[in-house]
Amino acid sequence: MSGGGSLAGGGSALFSGFRVLGLYSNHVPHALRYHHKHREFYLVTAVGKCLHTYNVNKLGIVAVGDSLSDDITCLAADRMLVFTASGKLVSAFARNKEVVMRYHGHKQEVRLLLPLGDHLISADSGGDVIVWDVQGGDVYLRLQFEPKTFDVSAMMHPSTYLNKVLLGSSQGALQLWNIKSSKLLFTFPGWSAGVTVLQQSPAVDVVGVGLATGRIIIHNIKFDETMMSFTQDWGPITSLSFRTDGPPILASGSPQGHIALWDLERKQLVTQHRNAHRTAIAAATFLHGEPLLVTNGADNAIKVWIFDREGGGARLLRSRQGHSAPPTTIYHHGIDGKNILSSGQDGTLQSFSTVHERFNKNLGHGSINKKKEQKKKKGLAYEELRLPAITAFSSAAARQSDWDGIVACHRGRRAATTWNYQRCTMGSYHLQPPGSRRDAVATAVDITSCGNFAVIGSSCGRVDIYNLQSGLHRGCYGDNEKAHSGAVRGVATDALNQLTLTAGSDWLLKFWRFKTRKQEQQLKLNAAPASMMLHRDSGMLALALDDFTLQVVDTETRRVVRRFAGHHSNINDMTFSPDGRWLVTAAMDCTIRTWDLPSGSLVDCFLVAMAPVGVSMSPTGDFLATAHVDSLGVYLWTNKSLCGPVGLRPLPTDYQPVVEMLPGVTVDESEQEVPSEEVDDAYKSADQLGLELVTLSLLPESRWKSLLHLDVIKRRNKPVAPPVAPAAAPFFLPTVPGLTPRFTLPAATDRETQSKMLSRGLLSQRSEFSSALESALESGSFDRPVRLLKDCGPAALSVELSCLTPEGGGASSLLLAFVNMIDSMLANGRDFDLAHAYLALFLKLHLRTLSQDTDAMAALLRLSTHMEAGWAGLRSSFDQSLCLLSYTKSALL
Repeated sequence: MSGGGSLAGGGSALFSGFRVLGLYSNHVPHALRYHHKHREFYLVTAVGKCLHTYNVNKLGIVAVGDSLSDDITCLAADRMLVFTASGKLVSAFARNKEVVMRYHGHKQEVRLLLPLGDHLISADSGGDVIVWDVQGGDVYLRLQFEPKTFDVSAMMHPSTYLNKVLLGSSQGALQLWNIKSSKLLFTFPGWSAGVTVLQQSPAVDVVGVGLATGRIIIHNIKFDETMMSFTQDWGPITSLSFRTDGPPILASGSPQGHIALWDLERKQLVTQHRNAHRTAIAAATFLHGEPLLVTNGADNAIKVWIFDREGGGARLLRSRQGHSAPPTTIYHHGIDGKNILSSGQDGTLQSFSTVHERFNKNLGHGSINKKKEQKKKKGLAYEELRLPAITAFSSAAARQSDWDGIVACHRGRRAATTWNYQRCTMGSYHLQPPGSRRDAVATAVDITSCGNFAVIGSSCGRVDIYNLQSGLHRGCYGDNEKAHSGAVRGVATDALNQLTLTAGSDWLLKFWRFKTRKQEQQLKLNAAPASMMLHRDSGMLALALDDFTLQVVDTETRRVVRRFAGHHSNINDMTFSPDGRWLVTAAMDCTIRTWDLPSGSLVDCFLVAMAPVGVSMSPTGDFLATAHVDSLGVYLWTNKSLCGPVGLRPLPTDYQPVVEMLPGVTVDESEQEVPSEEVDDAYKSADQLGLELVTLSLLPESRWKSLLHLDVIKRRNKPVAPPVAPAAAPFFLPTVPGLTPRFTLPAATDRETQSKMLSRGLLSQRSEFSSALESALESGSFDRPVRLLKDCGPAALSVELSCLTPEGGGASSLLLAFVNMIDSMLANGRDFDLAHAYLALFLKLHLRTLSQDTDAMAALLRLSTHMEAGWAGLRSSFDQSLCLLSYTKSALL
């Protein structure tokens, strides 16, 4: 930078990280969990420094774990926690997302984890095997092995073997240890090959052993007997899993991505699924009690296979897969901005949805001859028919329901291919120019806005036009069938099919009539163009030159209107904002820059950790999508200017951008979280949200709505015939009449028994509510009497309120206390409905008595003032809400 000091930036003022699309799995074997409460299986995979949790039923992501300092190297899970190893650190995750414990003690990289009850066993590459106390994080036991003689390569807990662990080594021997007594119980000599996998079978004492030579040993560890063995021809065994829903089937994975299924009764191969994954099978696991096999691999794919075919075969039930090699070109498809087309180095063309993963599409690989490919897919030769990776493509949604709407150029191929977005497959045509040189390569492509024609440029300087409906060649531009003397670096057509623009390595930008294919004008550029992008609505054409500068050409006046310099390396891609005001560029200097065309200045710039190779702005302007070197995902950045005012100012020439973190995966709100089975994470609502709000009780309406009509209900429910007394009354214990019966009265005399009048002394004892109300009048806290009233039914509540007067056994102070209780309930804003129902019944019963009490009337006047003020605030809130709702309805209509 030039002198004067550099200005440090504060990150991007225009874009903020939102989420990443298309990341599902890597080479780390997955872990399975079964949630007893949900009765559902959950799949945990590692993606870089984070772990992702999916429900197996839908393969929808339900949780994303906290990011760790290093990449995750192995995974394990029990009923409560998920354990990960990253470098020398072992971490425990609760609820699949929060780190609740870290285990420090390893000196080398941890590569194996095994949960065992209250303990966790971890083994590193240096020969240390540590048994941890899961809750406390302390080291329970440490075993040290010499890697040269016994390098631990696999671990397993034999079923029903208490405190026992079976260890396998890369030298071939196996050892059975008691981790409680720290004793070596038995050593198995092995089979002269390194152990790669240990797996418990459904039968007790029987273990499946996978070897580096491709052999599978079914061994009884109790009697040290080999029951059977199989041999896989595809290299080392990467995974073993036993089927538990009936058929005795064993599944084995291979480094080539093939899966073999073995019948343990007939001791033979049942079937094989070749190319289940593009890379090695990281893990293949049968769900317990179900005919489902879950697999994952380093090809960024998760697949669920169901065994419902005759002969024991399986078919793909559901999958989530992204690019197995980094994407190179991305482009928004359609006008809604919800789908992003992406081509990767793996040769596939995929569509990622910004709405939900279930809308993702995989258009597959290109093939030289589809009919031959279908015939040879049963063998390994069909790999030879696949086309190389896509280097450039263009799409149009105008006629995609009628014919192919995507045209792509492939590395080293002369012919361009067509693709059908609706059918998610390669199209019918190979667009190859007639009579062209054999060493020519298609380098640039563009589809007209109407979706009828495709313009394709090649490395020999040709620019040809094709009809997409028929796939026929309709002509070429230039004299002698050459539009440029060098390779064509970019082609574009305007919105009305009047103009065709081509840029070549001969430093020329040429303007052609679309229909007559005659050249009208040409511009000499400052350097050879690397790529170009046309914004059809504004007519602005951006060119990225080999000298790391940008030029913007107005196609109406056909003059260079803007020149931008600032990148320090090759400009990989660029895109316009929907209104044509901004030009966003991505370069190998790891910067993403936003240029403002009206002011001709740089208004935003930020750094990313990995160099961006592709960039695309949504047609709606809400998201910016980027693809990066050595990354399999497509990253989305939100446009801050759509959410609020953003002050964009020209950045100085010595501006130093700040590194922005790449966004991570977010959990879809429609999917269910995975809570811990023992920890209750249910949200508990607050008693009261605010003083200006009111809270209703959760009691049913029958407990308070019928209080004013109890007399009507009693008359309606009165029996037609009076009850008939029994001939001989049974013996009973005398009780005190009242709400709480007590056996404390002396035996009644005959004279008292004949009297039907109750003495005053029987009603002199107060109820629990009256006592609590009297105590609350002194303390000022009315919580206890309110709780007692909530427990009473309508009839009991009426009796309680009737007993508050002196005639009913109460006192004048209880009437005043009840009024104060209602005032306290309204002041707190809690149980709003109950307070009004209780007050209405209270006034109905005691209004005449209250009118003769001066203190009670003063309290009622204060209560009336508070009620009017409270209702005025509520009425204002109701009116405001109704007004807003009416305005919204009128706007929608």
